[in-house]
Amino acid sequence: MGVPLDSREEQAEAVVDRLQEEYPDSTISLRYSNRLELLIAVVLSAQCTDERVNEVTADLFETYRTPEDYANATEEELADAIYGITFHNNKGSYLQGIGERIVEDHDGEVPDTMSALTDLPGVGRKTANVVLQHGHDVVEGIVVDTHVQRLSRRLGLTEEESPEHIETDLLPVVPEAHWQQFTHLLIDHGRAVCDARNPDCSACVLADICPSSKLDSEVDLASGEQW
Repeated sequence: MGVPLDSREEQAEAVVDRLQEEYPDSTISLRYSNRLELLIAVVLSAQCTDERVNEVTADLFETYRTPEDYANATEEELADAIYGITFHNNKGSYLQGIGERIVEDHDGEVPDTMSALTDLPGVGRKTANVVLQHGHDVVEGIVVDTHVQRLSRRLGLTEEESPEHIETDLLPVVPEAHWQQFTHLLIDHGRAVCDARNPDCSACVLADICPSSKLDSEVDLASGEQW
């Protein structure tokens, strides 16, 4: 199997360095023009592709421009407006509730703290981290989506399983200056090379330090199952 470096810190630094060379323009792929649009887009992206979210929000953001617009709409109207998004009925309810809470509790402004953001309907720590990082330039954690969850385990950076525990485990390992970019790099690599079912290890710039490499390993550390 690929041989990981001596410490998780060295492994993380090597992963970041190599992937930065591979994906020099790595960044968030959701389209938005302000903090509210960012928040809405990230909520919609849960268990849904960014591509689909961008298709739906192109029209959504033309109609719903302010927190009041969402607060004054019915859940059914919003569910119809985001039809095609996974769990559109539930997320229609979230959007209406988010509008109400922002209007009533935050003077119409998207809040800038983890606690205030995670108090909003449909907003967990992952969503809040994205909004803080890209909406407020506040980086206080690592966004752990499905790609980060999969690749950080495959690469031997963590043995934790849940996103919350993975984030906690990675924070002292990944240099703080790279917390934000770490997520985008792993997402890009997960989409391009290291997908869930059939990673292209022969084309991977990390294969020689990846303990899950199919080239010489029998086990995918992400799942714990044999290839």
